[in-house]
Amino acid sequence: MTAHHHRENPWRVRVDDEGGSPCGAGVLLDDMHVLTCAHVVRDAGAEPRGTASGVLIRSVACSPEWTRVARVAPDSWVHENGTRRGDVALLRLDEPAGCGNRTRLWKAPLSGGKVRVYGFPRAEPYGISTEAVLVGAGGRQGEWGQLQRVNAGDPWIEKGYSGAGVMALGGAFDRHVIGIVVADYVDGEARAAWMLPTETILTHLPQINDFTGGHRSNELEPSGGGLPKDVLDDPLRLAMTQELTRLLEGGWAGTAVVATDSSLRAGSSWLVRLVRTADPASRATVSDAELSGAPGDTVLGLGSIDAAYDACDKSVAEVRGYLVGRFGLHAGNDHEAVLELLRRKPSACVVVGRVDRAADPDALVRDLLRPLALSARARGLRLVLGFENRPPAELPYDVSLDPAPLSGTASRSVNAAEVQAAVGQLAAKEGKAARLQSEWGLKFFGAPRLPPRAAPRLRIRLAVARTTEPNPELATAHAEAVRARREVEGFGNALQALIDTYEDLRTSLELHRVRAARYFGEEDRRLAELHAPAARALQSVPIDLTAARKLVRRYIDEVNRRIDEG
Repeated sequence: MTAHHHRENPWRVRVDDEGGSPCGAGVLLDDMHVLTCAHVVRDAGAEPRGTASGVLIRSVACSPEWTRVARVAPDSWVHENGTRRGDVALLRLDEPAGCGNRTRLWKAPLSGGKVRVYGFPRAEPYGISTEAVLVGAGGRQGEWGQLQRVNAGDPWIEKGYSGAGVMALGGAFDRHVIGIVVADYVDGEARAAWMLPTETILTHLPQINDFTGGHRSNELEPSGGGLPKDVLDDPLRLAMTQELTRLLEGGWAGTAVVATDSSLRAGSSWLVRLVRTADPASRATVSDAELSGAPGDTVLGLGSIDAAYDACDKSVAEVRGYLVGRFGLHAGNDHEAVLELLRRKPSACVVVGRVDRAADPDALVRDLLRPLALSARARGLRLVLGFENRPPAELPYDVSLDPAPLSGTASRSVNAAEVQAAVGQLAAKEGKAARLQSEWGLKFFGAPRLPPRAAPRLRIRLAVARTTEPNPELATAHAEAVRARREVEGFGNALQALIDTYEDLRTSLELHRVRAARYFGEEDRRLAELHAPAARALQSVPIDLTAARKLVRRYIDEVNRRIDEG
């Protein structure tokens, strides 16, 4: 009997019609089951009640090669033609493949990373691989994640790749299958494709559960479901949803603290609803009409939240365990988990709900969440922490979505239009300050700290107060916008002063270096020994401008002294 050998990735198989013509690709789950696209089966005429009795499955990574007849397993063909939904089928082989192979599909974040797919284009029926990059949502609607070509001129996904396993390259999920290809897009030089992630496939085909691994993206609730009804009818919850959506869909990074309530676990809170719009599993249960008909800034892109977890009654170890499993970390303790998560590329988006209802909230904040919050903005991490009550004072944050009314008094009454204008000016200043901080804030020792953004919370209170105008809270909101604008302007001025000092020192050092070279030549040893530490001080981040100024001054003084003496 001939020994059975596997080449690389033995789960790769080709799906042919009854006549042997290639129709697409598939993933061999075990000796009896193949996962592929529903439209591949339809193209072969073998869909339920189709014209063909089955398809042919051909091995491409086994020696000796084998071919088996396969048919759609009962209740395992999901297809909505003309939409970016479903398109998955589970096939059962008439005879075992004899590989002894078992493939696991992993629930992995879709927000970024390189992948490889192996398909069967018309010009190469024996198969060819190509690489792509995950770029998150494939659109406001649907369930598909988007893939983009890595390099122009490389082979690209086309007809024949549908049903191919999407295998992660590099990172925590290296060489794991995380979904299947469902469609391609070609328009001139433009190239894109779409994949169906594991969590969505599992929602359509729960019978493949034993072939999956990893943690769900949404553990904020017991199980996925549709969007809660009537959540956005309330102006406050609508405004909260819109503000968090703007943060997560924009270029913002940092820590946001938000208010949640006891309805979180019941699945009817505004935060549950928003997380579900990004959850690959929930997307399979939410119609396109619900997503497209939702108010603006209330729907997230598919996969834009990498992990969401309800901390209520959970220990620090349980929260850490979820994050380790979800992101494939190797951490054995809290410190290692924090470092790995902060260093992850691409940067993650994490939601932790009901932090103050954890088994030990103080320990959770101290050991896990505060260390993440301290470096979130600098590392590009988007961390959303939910509290039923006020967050602890020792927890740093960059945005507070506190729904409580503003307290205080104002000297004059204002209308909603004036408040909106003041908050708009504040938001523009905060955006400019954030960009300045992102470019320069980490370069200087002792740089001022960027104040928390105040505009998001003020927009929330404005949305509520304007429903009962005239409302005395409008005047308080206006005064708070003016105060916050002064604070952020003070930050900008302080950081700009450091930037100006740095530029002045750098320019002066270079001018005197050129001047010294003209008088004494480039090889003057004494001047070179003084120039090197000054230049290094202006390049070593974080830059200590006080120390750098002394070194630059010492070099300039020596150049001037030598010239005067000469």
